[in-house]
Amino acid sequence: MIGPEHRLALLMHDHTRDRHGKMGFALMRYRPSQVVAVIDCTAVGESLSDVTGIDHPAPIVASVSEAMAIGADVLVVAVATSGGVLPADFRAELAAGLRAGMNVVYPLHGRLSDDPELAPIVQPGRWIWDVRVEPDGLMPGTGQAAGLTCRRVLTVGTDMAIGKMTAALECDRVARERGLRSAFLASGQIGITLSGDGVPLDAVRIDFASGSIEQLVMRHGDDHDVLWVEGQGSLLHPSSTAWLPLIRGSCPTHMVLCTRAGQSHVDRFRSVPVPPLPEVIRTYEAVAAIAGGPAARIVGISVNCGRLSDAEARVAVDQAASESGLPATDVLRFGADVLVDAVMAS
Repeated sequence: MIGPEHRLALLMHDHTRDRHGKMGFALMRYRPSQVVAVIDCTAVGESLSDVTGIDHPAPIVASVSEAMAIGADVLVVAVATSGGVLPADFRAELAAGLRAGMNVVYPLHGRLSDDPELAPIVQPGRWIWDVRVEPDGLMPGTGQAAGLTCRRVLTVGTDMAIGKMTAALECDRVARERGLRSAFLASGQIGITLSGDGVPLDAVRIDFASGSIEQLVMRHGDDHDVLWVEGQGSLLHPSSTAWLPLIRGSCPTHMVLCTRAGQSHVDRFRSVPVPPLPEVIRTYEAVAAIAGGPAARIVGISVNCGRLSDAEARVAVDQAASESGLPATDVLRFGADVLVDAVMAS
């Protein structure tokens, strides 16, 4: 739904400094030329680069009307809230944007296009894109992706919101630069917004979860050398279930483990420790081995180094490589080449 002609305003009140702003961060990083404003009343006038750590010149403004004044025509709800619930203070901004003739990208749960207050004020020729909606025509999984000849690489993690999408996107970019027939397959609302295709797995009924990923992989498998399947959640996280249908549906040939430098416990769950990397690797590989597909191995580590210095990040990457015995990198700082090398060598 987002074309190259569109100019985006990212609605991020109170979330430009925390992980809930990851939709906005992804758009700044992967569609930089289209993001013309960030809306956050708690950071008005501050440098976006200073606030987010992403080098981007767009201004931080207080309202939708200010964003429109500098050319924005698409309003993106650019947050990923707990439970996918629309923050109460966002409704007035959405109403203002729709009345003024903006298009809206809505990545949270439910259909904004069915909202009795907001849907009627969409202006002629404008649209609401409800991203997190179950696709039509889904079927239960059958394991047929195991019969594909392409490499299927699933990113898995030691936690949620840890860089699985970013690792898959960066590996896909490197693979395409090398001339490989490569594709990134999105399984969440952010990846779908970036790529225009995929399955919002957390909106799919559990009976069809593995089948939805299977259909996505089968649709692309015959035309590609390698598929980079965006992971979701973590087998360590008490709230997470999406990682299992991703394994069953994609029948991965390889996996890349994503972790956060220095993290000892699952975020918000101090009672759940992050085990040593070899233990996490063995567990994921054991699940993949009994899920009906090939005996997929974790072939590399993607380390999210956050706001560490480059020197600190290099130490963290080297520690992950030493602990796991596998190639490791921070894909945003040091590139994804070592991960692509590991996948294509096996």
